[in-house]
Amino acid sequence: MLKNFTQSLRIDVTPQALRLLRVRRWSPAAPELLAGQGLAAGTAGPAGVAEALPGALAALLAGQDAAGMCASFVLSDELVRLWQVTPPVQAARLADLEGAAALRFYTLYGETPAAWHVSADWNPAAPFMAAAVPRLLKAAIENAAAQHGLAVIAIVPHFVAAWNRHAGALKNDAWFGVAQDNVLALAACEDGKLRAVRHVAIPHGADHYWLTQAAQREALLLGLQPPALIQLSGDIPPALAKPAGSDKHIATAALGVAA
Repeated sequence: MLKNFTQSLRIDVTPQALRLLRVRRWSPAAPELLAGQGLAAGTAGPAGVAEALPGALAALLAGQDAAGMCASFVLSDELVRLWQVTPPVQAARLADLEGAAALRFYTLYGETPAAWHVSADWNPAAPFMAAAVPRLLKAAIENAAAQHGLAVIAIVPHFVAAWNRHAGALKNDAWFGVAQDNVLALAACEDGKLRAVRHVAIPHGADHYWLTQAAQREALLLGLQPPALIQLSGDIPPALAKPAGSDKHIATAALGVAA
C-alpha cells in the first residue's frame, strides 16, 4: 500500500554510486539527501550498473522506512542516450514519429533501438528530443525496487529531470545548462523552445571565458545566435557562479543546485 503522499523518494544512479533523496511535493525546496551508496569498483556502463544495482540499492535503503513510497530513478546521462528528431513531412501518426526516432538513432549510434526503451514528446509539428534507457538497466531497477516495496513512478535521464524541474523558470532568450560529474549538458534554446542538447566536459578552472567559447561554438554548429544568458543547475563550478568578468562573456544565473 502506498503511503505518505506529501513526499516521494528520488534515487540518483551513476556508474559510481547511488544517492537517496527525499522530495517534498508542492514545495520548491531542493530534495533532501538521505543516504549514499557506492557501487563496486570497476562498475562501468549500463550492464555493469544493472548487475551491481540490486545489492547497492539494498544497502542504500537499509534503515530507511521506504516500503510503500513512490520513487523516481534519475539516471546519469552517460547511462542513457539523448538525441534530436526532426519529424517527417506531414507526419500524422505516432508510428511515423517512432520510425523517424529509430532511424535517427541508427544514424547516430549504428544500431537499432531494440535494446533500449525510447520515450519522447512525440511532436509532429516541430523537432523534438528523444531519450533512450537501456532495457537491461530499466528491468534491473524495476525488479530491485519491487523487492523493497517501492512504487516506481519514473525512470528518467538526469538532463530530463532537470529540464522538467526548471523549464518554467527559464527566460525566453536564455540557454540552460546542467552540470554533473564535470560534464555540462548544454541545452540550446530558441524562443523558449529546446533545440538541441550537447554534453561538454568541464575543464578544471572553467570560467565564463570557457563557457562563452563553448556556447558560441555550439551556436555556430546549430545555426543559432549565441545566448546572452545561460541559466545553470546542478554541480556548478564556483567560477561560473560568480558574475561574468567581462561584458563580452556570456552571463550565468543559478537556478539552484538541485537538478
